[in-house]
Amino acid sequence: MKAGIVGLPNVGKSTLFNALTNAGALAANYPFATIEPNVGIVPIPDPRLDTLSGLIETQKIVPAVLELVDIAGLVRGASEGAGKGNAFLSNIRDVDAIVQVVRCFEKAPGGEEILHVDGTVDPLRDIDTIDSELVLSDLQTVESALPKAERAAKSKDPEAVARRDVLAKIQPVLEEGRPVRVALDSITNPDQRKALRGVGLITVKPQMFIANVDESDVLGEGALAQKVRAHAQETGAEVVPICAKVESELAELDATDKAEMLADYGLTEPALNSLARAIYNLLGLQSFYTAGPKEIRAWPVRAGSKAPQAAGVIHTDFERGFIRAEIYSVDDLVELKTEKAIKEAGRMRIEGKDYTMHDADVCHFLFNV
Repeated sequence: MKAGIVGLPNVGKSTLFNALTNAGALAANYPFATIEPNVGIVPIPDPRLDTLSGLIETQKIVPAVLELVDIAGLVRGASEGAGKGNAFLSNIRDVDAIVQVVRCFEKAPGGEEILHVDGTVDPLRDIDTIDSELVLSDLQTVESALPKAERAAKSKDPEAVARRDVLAKIQPVLEEGRPVRVALDSITNPDQRKALRGVGLITVKPQMFIANVDESDVLGEGALAQKVRAHAQETGAEVVPICAKVESELAELDATDKAEMLADYGLTEPALNSLARAIYNLLGLQSFYTAGPKEIRAWPVRAGSKAPQAAGVIHTDFERGFIRAEIYSVDDLVELKTEKAIKEAGRMRIEGKDYTMHDADVCHFLFNV
């Protein structure tokens, strides 16, 4: 699963991407700096790995990771092909969640002007520009697909009927300028929800915001960032304030210098750590662990997954030949200190194919192929 970073030109989107992936050089100061989408792998900061490694001796610690895509800057009219609109919309359809970067600073570090494509800095206008273009794109998709779905539904085929009905249900939502995600709770029919997944709509994807703030406002308490917070609260989204300049500098420092710089800004950790965890949650992911003398590793799995699906994240053979799983929690290990003590206390659970994975499960999978 992967998330796409989107935003208008010159909002600091690629700078944040480079800091997240520690990619090095910052993006140039001109529109469409990112033409083809850059893809990066971002490790998820996880203190539970430190907890596990403190109690189980191991050679290597491997965090869970997520895939992040830096998508070309969007401008007004993208839904009609303006700028790199067609490429933008195509790339954003390929991701599972949307991370929208919003400019909440007036001037660049050092005081130099970075021109806004609309001439002034207004985060709510910027959000509306992107959201409107995505809604218009989805409306075009639905308006094109609905007549075909209506013709196909005349056959009374259940799948065709479900597709027609769900398209008819979401068209008025899009015509009102609202994203499809606001109507998901009203689509309770499982066949319609399945049909909706096959349409390839953009605004059905979960979304969060990054308020890219000035270095004098790293906590996002200024007026511009507060506008984004209020909008996020109204729409049920999360917002993470980040100063791209500070984070890009932190990403280049060693541990000692990083700790000093964080203290100077009153931070306990880089804001990118919070962002990585927020994106992980936005994608609906949670972590389970495997732990042994060779390696302690966090594995990402979609919340609600069954044990065989989790085993399949490690290797497809594990899912295909799944027999059972031996499972305990990180908290069990913290309390009892060793796996041997966990077993003796009867806390090592034997789970089968119907077991729903919990966050922080530590697993030994048994399989046969």
